[in-house]
Amino acid sequence: MKPAIHDVSARQHSGGPAPVPGRGGKRNERARKPDLSEVEVELARLLDRSTQELRLAWRQLHRSGPPPGLSRDLLIRVLAYELQERAGGGASRALRRRLQSLAGASEKGALPVDPSIRLKAGMTLVRQWRGHTHTVLVQEDGFEHGGQRHRSLTVIAERITGAHWSGPRFFGLTKRARACSPAWAGQ
Repeated sequence: MKPAIHDVSARQHSGGPAPVPGRGGKRNERARKPDLSEVEVELARLLDRSTQELRLAWRQLHRSGPPPGLSRDLLIRVLAYELQERAGGGASRALRRRLQSLAGASEKGALPVDPSIRLKAGMTLVRQWRGHTHTVLVQEDGFEHGGQRHRSLTVIAERITGAHWSGPRFFGLTKRARACSPAWAGQ
C-alpha cells in the first residue's frame, strides 16, 4: 500500500484532481486568506479541469453531487463564485441575518418596507400635506420634526394628519406608498 501524499504540489503533478482551497486537514491554511494571485490562479485552473474533476470539486465543497443536468459552464461559474467568496471571507454575519429575515418575510408576503431604503442619521424626509411642507430630520436615536424629537415616524404622521397613519407609509418609505408619490429626499 502506498503512503498518503500530503504535499499538494505532488498530488497535482501525479495526475489526480487539484484540491479545492479551504478543504483539507491543515487548519492553518484554512484560517489564512489566500493572496489575490492565488485565487486568480485557482480560477484559471477551473477552466483547465475536466468535467469529472469539476464534479469532484463540487462534491468536496457540498458533500453531495451537483444537480443533474448542470452544465460544465455553470459548474465552473458556481465553483469560481465559491472560491472568490471564501477568499473574501463571505458575507458578514449581520448581512446573512438581514437576508434571512427578508427571505422569511418575503415568503409570507409581508415586506411592507422597501428593503433598499435604509434611513441614516442626517437624512431628511419631506412630505407635502394639505399645502404645507413637513420636513423630518433622521437622527441616530429617532426623528426631529418642528423642533421636537420623536421616537417614531408614526407619531409624527399622527401629529401632522390628526389621524392614525403608518409613519413609513405616510413618508413614502413603503413600496405601495412610493408607487403613488415618493416623499423622501436624501441629504
